[in-house]
Amino acid sequence: MQQSASSFSFSLFIETFSIPPSKRPLHPLPHYCPFLFIQFFSIMKIIPIGVLEDNYSYILIDEKSKEAAVIDPVEPIKILNVISQTGAKLSSVFITHHHWDHAGGNIELVAKKPGLAVYGADARIPEINYVCKDHEEFKLGSLEITPLHTPCHTKGHVCYYVVDPATNEKAVFTGDTLFVAGIGKFFEGDARDMYRILFHIITKLPDDTWVYCGHEYTKDNLKFAMTLEPHNENLMAKWAWCQDKTITVPSTIGQEKLYNPFLRVNEQSLQMIAGKSDPVEVLHTLREMKNSFR
Repeated sequence: MQQSASSFSFSLFIETFSIPPSKRPLHPLPHYCPFLFIQFFSIMKIIPIGVLEDNYSYILIDEKSKEAAVIDPVEPIKILNVISQTGAKLSSVFITHHHWDHAGGNIELVAKKPGLAVYGADARIPEINYVCKDHEEFKLGSLEITPLHTPCHTKGHVCYYVVDPATNEKAVFTGDTLFVAGIGKFFEGDARDMYRILFHIITKLPDDTWVYCGHEYTKDNLKFAMTLEPHNENLMAKWAWCQDKTITVPSTIGQEKLYNPFLRVNEQSLQMIAGKSDPVEVLHTLREMKNSFR
């Protein structure tokens, strides 16, 4: 959770998914363009929006019905301005957790757009009116939404798994649970909770699932990861790729397994660094190391 409310200058961007998911390269295709977003072959459109200092909000649109949801819309004016350019109608709000830099825009947004369905799993979320049950599917237009309860960063944290049934395109909005090359802090849980989430929920999703996280922490996370696995070629390739990028989402579940150290706690090399053989203890040790990393 960030304490600063200053704006940062991420642009709305275009990502042209004209290559079938099974044939896409390791890293997202680097052809971004301000103010437009095109996604071929898919009903699902996802627009990342930089908010506050380093947060992401997202607009999710079903292109067939033109129904839209927003994920963690902490800056409502910015979100509504973008939606107004898409021709979509906002119907829903998906909140990953109650922290102000994710849910802090709810009151203003609902005041401007009465009647919105506000989804979440924590009574501390402002304006919540739909409590998500774990794995209880609902729809946004034709898009299939499955809330995944992931309590650790906060007790009420939810990730939202989305499937476009027309193309089998898949995405997961992970809030502050999983980042590119990192994970969130254990504010209201422990390493055992996070291990269960990572290895029994998140990594059970298909490898080609796009990961849209809650913060732009990628370069810092990769710097830490390189201190642990300096000879990991996938890690080094990711580091090289992101050097000229201000926006590094999305990654995929399959990519994260290759370079995210917190998804690699069963690797002997990381167990040796942690001085532990129990992967839960390794996860705890790596998280403590990351907490003090500068």
